[in-house]
Amino acid sequence: MLKTRIKHQATATRRAVARLADVEASVMALGDEDLLDLADIFSGPVPTALGEMATAEMRKRKLSL
Repeated sequence: MLKTRIKHQATATRRAVARLADVEASVMALGDEDLLDLADIFSGPVPTALGEMATAEMRKRKLSL
């Protein structure tokens, strides 16, 4: 039972890591205008993961809102 639970958790973790990598790759693949739009949508008083990813990519490209 414990081995099964550990295997399920490991599988779920691998899927989550792969999904996050896909999201990060998608943000990096955006064109400049789309990246600026994404950053604008997710900018606000409460920081979000997508907003932080977009902001980091904007810094790499030397873009600003």
